[in-house]
Amino acid sequence: MTGASGTNAANAAKDAARLTVLSIGPQVTVQDGGRPGHIAQGLSRGGAADPLALLEAAAVLGLAQPGPGLELAGFGGRFRAGADLRLALTGAPMQAEIEGQRLDWNRAHWLRAGQVLSIGGATAGQYGYLTFAAPLRAPLLLGSPSAHLAAGLGSVLRAGDVLEFGPDPDPALPMIALAVADRFSGGSLRIAPGPQTGLFDASCRARLAETDFRRGAQANRQGMRLEHPGAGFSTAAAAGLVSDFVGPGDVQMTGDGLPYILLAECQTIGGYPRIGTVIGADIPRASQSGPGAPLRFHWVTTDEADRLRPDPQAMLAALRRTARPVIRDPATIPDLLAYQLVGGVTAGDDLDRGK
Repeated sequence: MTGASGTNAANAAKDAARLTVLSIGPQVTVQDGGRPGHIAQGLSRGGAADPLALLEAAAVLGLAQPGPGLELAGFGGRFRAGADLRLALTGAPMQAEIEGQRLDWNRAHWLRAGQVLSIGGATAGQYGYLTFAAPLRAPLLLGSPSAHLAAGLGSVLRAGDVLEFGPDPDPALPMIALAVADRFSGGSLRIAPGPQTGLFDASCRARLAETDFRRGAQANRQGMRLEHPGAGFSTAAAAGLVSDFVGPGDVQMTGDGLPYILLAECQTIGGYPRIGTVIGADIPRASQSGPGAPLRFHWVTTDEADRLRPDPQAMLAALRRTARPVIRDPATIPDLLAYQLVGGVTAGDDLDRGK
């Protein structure tokens, strides 16, 4: 990934598989699975706010494992292809088109050389993902190309940036689509007990599961605040509580007694008491809940949480089983006459031409 001027632009021009950013939303970053294993250095894993969206992209693109994609935080941008590129649109649905032709979400598309892909605002949810079948060539920082803005790793994309790609592993693969269940409008979040759950009495824990919350306006890749009109959730044991390790999914109770769900770029140490942890399978739903989305907690046991722990390879295999080839409407194919639609058809004068 390079800037579009000077030596970098010259290097980019040598590579036909490139994508130029013409305009861009304010918080578009490259994201993959993040950087596990750096908590001792004070660095949370980071990576995609909705990792399920990258698995969905891998399923429709026929990839063996998820690759990095562009995480579009509420708004996309305009991109011009320097070569034919196969892409997937997953995550929060957004308004998208290529040269005026509207694009369906949760499926693969071709962006031909010279064409412009335009992605507007999200119609639901928070994070859309633009992923390519060709591997994105982006610098690795601690083993990952993901931007972790809270830690100062990487940066947002800007107009004029050029993304470079390696070869598409299977350009002949048919266009694939997925039917995706709604996880963009709030709903139920399963929460498991953690090491500090016992600091809250049974009535407080029960009331947590009985309360209708709304996602508050305070939210980003580090975490999201939940609001409700009733009394806060507190514990006398919070006084003098020693800071402890925290991670994505942990539900902290801030000083005003409102829950705060930690997300991908959360800190690694926190002093607020944690009533429990949203299980990994429900992190995508939490991350994708937009402002005002209704949310409720549902307690599960630690054993249940372990059984529900996401297995990316098993999830990818399951997604592949549900993927279906796209059946295109001939009326929407601008270059229909360029396709060989029926085998064996001739112009009728083959014998006259000696064929």
